[in-house]
Amino acid sequence: MHNLDRLPTRLSTLLATLFATLLATLLIGCSTGPGAPTDEPQADSTLSETPAPTPQHQDGDWPTFRGNVERTGTLAPLPMLDAPRLRWRFDTGGTVESSPTVSDGRLFVGSFNEHLFALDAASGEELWRFHVGALVRASPSVVDGVVFFGADDDRFYALDAASGEERWRVELGPGGEQSSPAVVGDRVIFGAFDHHVYAVHRVTGEVLWRAPTGGGILSSPAVADGRVFIGSIDGKLHAFDLETGEAQWTFATGEPIFASPAVVDGTVFISSYDDRVYALRAADGSKLWEHATGGDVFSSPVVFDSTVYVGSDDGNLYALDAATGAVRWQRNLDGRVLASPAVLPDGIYIGSSDGYLYALSRTDGEVLWRFEVGD
Repeated sequence: MHNLDRLPTRLSTLLATLFATLLATLLIGCSTGPGAPTDEPQADSTLSETPAPTPQHQDGDWPTFRGNVERTGTLAPLPMLDAPRLRWRFDTGGTVESSPTVSDGRLFVGSFNEHLFALDAASGEELWRFHVGALVRASPSVVDGVVFFGADDDRFYALDAASGEERWRVELGPGGEQSSPAVVGDRVIFGAFDHHVYAVHRVTGEVLWRAPTGGGILSSPAVADGRVFIGSIDGKLHAFDLETGEAQWTFATGEPIFASPAVVDGTVFISSYDDRVYALRAADGSKLWEHATGGDVFSSPVVFDSTVYVGSDDGNLYALDAATGAVRWQRNLDGRVLASPAVLPDGIYIGSSDGYLYALSRTDGEVLWRFEVGD
């Protein structure tokens, strides 16, 4: 078993977050301006009693971890940047391990100072903050004006996105909640460190089903074709029925799974701490291929244009053929690649623990530019 103390350090997780923040602010078409924290909440708003079908995000929004509930991690409508520049910086008062989400001009991010923050995505100005009883590690999801997230205080929350007012909370088992939720129809799906996957009602917070795994869960669920796919520290990828929570199948890897799966065209792609990336048939979990990297894989795979992109502890970003697992190219980034890439038609953004955000060519992995983030 690998040493779990080698999970992401402050530097690597901060790099991943600043990388996502940079993308998010540029998605909105921001103007420059310093963050100006304030404790004053904004005006209240109401939540519809009947949830609409799961919405697709608008241009400029990134409302959930990896961008959508299939967790494909692509930014297809956007052009590559020639070079980045820092637009604003906001100090949360604690380590940031949560990747931010962006919806309707607001950026939402958690911090180790036990708050979820809402910031103006264009200026970095603080709109509101919500205090919880422990660290906030997971990335929130935002749907129809409501923010959904969990915390290490063994609770899962729903807040009004405009005001930060609490709508409901769910009490979980011990261990905290570090899995980013997927919102599908009237269900909010997430995993917890109490070894269970939860489906709760989007409006009321009622627990609709609760399904066990053999270990704590950091992986965020992917949802496609009526199934929930999620990894666990038990080393297995689990598939559950979306409506009932009934177990459909499991696939065992050789080590814990911290990454989140991506689902494209009936295939589930998942990486594991056993140094490997796998492609599985979504219907039954049968293995289509596997590829061994040179190190543990914490990075979640991204799938775009028949190519799987994933980082590894060996310092490389890999581009693999989605049908066969063959290596199309790999690029060494001078540090552990724990972050998950974001992919556009013309290129790739990825953070490395060497202290840089990289832009790479999607064709061959050539470095187009790099931006020093620091520690």
